[in-house]
Amino acid sequence: MSDEPQPQQPARGKRQRTGWRRIVPTWRMALGAFLAGALLLIGGLFLGYHLVHIPSANALAIKQANVYLYTDGSVIARDGEVNRENVGLGRISQDAQHAILAAEDRDFYTESAVDPQAMLRAAWNTATGKGKQSGSTITQQYVKNYYLQQEQTVTRKVKEFFIAIKLDREQSKEKILEGYLNTSYFGRNAYGIQAAAQAYYGMDAQDLDAGRAAYLAALVNAPSQYDVVTHPENRPAAESRWNYVLDGMVEKGWLSRTERAGLKFPPPKESTNSTGMSGQRGYIVQIMKDHLIQNKIVGEEELDAGGYRITTTLQKDKQNAFVDAVNDNLIDRLDQKEREVDTYVRAGGTAVEPKTGKVRAMYNGIDYVKQYTPNATRRDYQVGSIFKPFVFTAAVENASSTQDGRPITPNTVYDGTNKRPVEGWSGGLYDPANEDDRSYGDITVREATDKSVNAVYAQLAVDIGSDKVQQTAIDLGLPSTTPELTPSPSIALGVATASTLDMAQAYATLANHGVHSDAVLIEKITKDGKETVPLPEPKNRRAVSREAADTTTAVLRGVVQNGTATAALGAGRPAAGKTGTAEEDKAAWFAGYTPELATVVAVMGQNPDTAAQEKLYGAMGLPRINGGGPPAEIWAQFTREALEGEPVSSFDLELQPDAERTAPPTAGTGSLPPTTTPDDGTPTPGPDRNTNRTPGPDDGIGEGRPEGGTNEGTDGDTTTGGTDDGTSTGGTTDGTTGGGTTGGTTGDTGSGRTGGSGSTDGENPGTSSRGGLTGFIPRPRGE
Repeated sequence: MSDEPQPQQPARGKRQRTGWRRIVPTWRMALGAFLAGALLLIGGLFLGYHLVHIPSANALAIKQANVYLYTDGSVIARDGEVNRENVGLGRISQDAQHAILAAEDRDFYTESAVDPQAMLRAAWNTATGKGKQSGSTITQQYVKNYYLQQEQTVTRKVKEFFIAIKLDREQSKEKILEGYLNTSYFGRNAYGIQAAAQAYYGMDAQDLDAGRAAYLAALVNAPSQYDVVTHPENRPAAESRWNYVLDGMVEKGWLSRTERAGLKFPPPKESTNSTGMSGQRGYIVQIMKDHLIQNKIVGEEELDAGGYRITTTLQKDKQNAFVDAVNDNLIDRLDQKEREVDTYVRAGGTAVEPKTGKVRAMYNGIDYVKQYTPNATRRDYQVGSIFKPFVFTAAVENASSTQDGRPITPNTVYDGTNKRPVEGWSGGLYDPANEDDRSYGDITVREATDKSVNAVYAQLAVDIGSDKVQQTAIDLGLPSTTPELTPSPSIALGVATASTLDMAQAYATLANHGVHSDAVLIEKITKDGKETVPLPEPKNRRAVSREAADTTTAVLRGVVQNGTATAALGAGRPAAGKTGTAEEDKAAWFAGYTPELATVVAVMGQNPDTAAQEKLYGAMGLPRINGGGPPAEIWAQFTREALEGEPVSSFDLELQPDAERTAPPTAGTGSLPPTTTPDDGTPTPGPDRNTNRTPGPDDGIGEGRPEGGTNEGTDGDTTTGGTDDGTSTGGTTDGTTGGGTTGGTTGDTGSGRTGGSGSTDGENPGTSSRGGLTGFIPRPRGE
C-alpha cells in the first residue's frame, strides 16, 4: 500500500453550497430566526406590560384655571397659569364629541388602544416627506397628554404604547374620551374643550353646534396655524381641515348630509371673555381669592391647583352700571395732561343688598394691570363724616341724654359754635372746628347732621359715651379691627379708616331696619365640575333696634332732601345718605341707600409713583372734591341704572318717640369768622342767608323753602324739617349754590387751629398745648 495520503471523499447526500448561495440563509435558519424573534417580541411585550405601570398624572395635566362667574353664569375671569376647566362628558355637546372623533380617531369606539398599522403608516409618511404624523389613537394621545411629557423620544413612545394598552383595559371608552377632551390643547392658552369653547366663541362646551365644534376639532391638529384671527392667511387650510372633520361626521352617521350642506364656516370672535386680568376682572379675582382664603372656605394651595368654578354674588348689569357711573362722573372729567392733581384721582365703591348682605357690584379702579390695589376693600383712608350716622344711631340705641339730662332725638338742640370745647370729656381740651370755621349757635341734631357740624357731633360722642359709639359701629358691620376705630370724641368725625365694603355693610344694616347680614360674596363653588364646596351659612343678627336704625334713616333722608347730598336726588328714588370728606381733601365719600340697595362711593387721592395719599384740591378743575359732588353724583347714576325696571319702594320707618316733633325755634346766626379764605385758592363762602323757618337758625339751605314742620317725602315716608325744591342754596359746592358750607377743609388757613393744636389745616384734633388729647389722628373736616 502506498504511503501517499489519499484524497477525502465528500459525504454522500450532503452537497456543499458554493458561490452566492453561501450567503442566503436556509429555510431552517430563517425559521429559527423567526421563532427566536417571535419569542423575543412576546417576551418583550410581556416584560414591558408588567414593568410599565400607569403613572400619576403629570403636573400640567391636572393644573386648571379657577373660573369666576357673575350670578347669571357669564364669565368674569379665569385665574391660573393654565387655562383649563375640566368638565364631564355630559357637559360636552354630542356634536363636539363627534367632531373630535371625526378629526382624530373615527374608529375610537371599535378599535383597540393602539393601531400598529397606523403607527407604521405614519412613520413611513413622515420618513418619505409626506408630513409629520403621529399615528396615535385617541387613547395614546390622552396617555401622552395626561401621564407623560411631550418629548419625541423612543422611550416615551414605548411607555405610551404599554400605558395605552393597560388604560384601555382599566377605563371605559367614555372616560378616556372625556380625559382627552379635557387635556387637548386648542391654542389661545386654552387647554380642554371647555376653555377652548370660551376662548374662541364665548360659550360653554355643552352649547357647541356642529360647525363650531368642527372648527375646534380642526384646531387640535395645528392650534396656532389654524387660528384664522391670528393667521388670516391660513384660513384656506383651516377651512379645508374643517371640511374634513364635517365629512367624517357625515361618513360615520353623526351628521346628516342636509345639515352638512347648510353649514358655513363659523369664524371665531376676535375678543371673547378674556382670560386676562385687565379692567375690573383682576380686582374681583383678588378680592374673591382673599375672601375664600381668609374665611377658610378654600385653602391657598387648593386654589393654586385650580379647578374651581366660583359663582360670585356680583350681578353683571349692576357691575357695568357702576363702571359707567364712575367713568361718566369722574374719569371722563379728568385731564391728566393739564392738571397733575388729576393723576392722583382714584375711585372705589361697593353696593350691598340690605336684606341678604350680598355684594352686587364693586368698583376698584380703572384697570387692575395699571393700578393693583382694590379700592373697594382698602382700609387706609379716613371715612370722614359718613361715620356720623353711627353716632346718632348709638344715641337712640342707648337712650342717651345730653349733659343736662335732655333725651337725644333728632330735635335735641346743641350748641354748634365753632371750636366750642367739648363738655364732660376727661381726656383734656378738645375743641373741633366746623367746616370753614362756621358757627351755628343753637342747632338741632337733625340740622347738625344735614350740615355735618363737627362741634355738635363731638359733643354727642361724649354724651353717649365714645365706647358705646365704637361698639355700635362694630354692631352695624365695621370690623373690630378697623384702624383708628378707638373710643374718643374724635371717633364721631370719622378718623377711622374703613373700606367701602365695610361701610356699605354698616349702611345696609341701617337700611334693613337694624338687622345685620354678613357680607356674602360667593353664591356657589364647584370643584372639577362635580363636587360642591360647602359655604358658610349666611348669618343675620339684630345689630341695633329698629327704632334706632329707622330714626337714623329718617335723619339721613333729610341730608339728601335738604343738606349736603342733594345730588343723590338724581337717583329718582327715596334715598337716605351722608357725605364725608377726609383730612385735607385726601378722600371724599358718599354713603347712601334705598330700601333695595346700599352703596358707598369714595374718591381718593394717591400719588401714582410713591403711593402716598395726596390732596385733591383742584382735581377735575374744581376747587375741592366734596362728598356731595362726584361721589354723590356717581351714587345717583349708579343707583338709578342699577335699579332700573324695579318697583320703587318706600321706606317703612318706625321712629323714636318725638322724632317727628317739630323743635321750637333756636337762637344763633350761623355766622362765619372774619377770615375764612383757604390758602388753596378756594373761594370764600358767601354771607349768611337767614330765613324765617322753624326749627333752628339759618343753615344756609336757602330761601323759598317751606317752613319747618313735617314734610311727606316722595315715597310717603315721614321726614322732619321740610324739603327743598332741588335748588338748595346752602350745603356744599357739589352742585348746590349759595352761602352755605363750601365743602372744603375746615379752615385750611394760617389762623385756623384744630383740637387746640394750632394746625394750619384746621383738621387736626390732636394734642394741644393746653392739655389736648394725646394720640389722636388728624380728624376729617365736616362737609
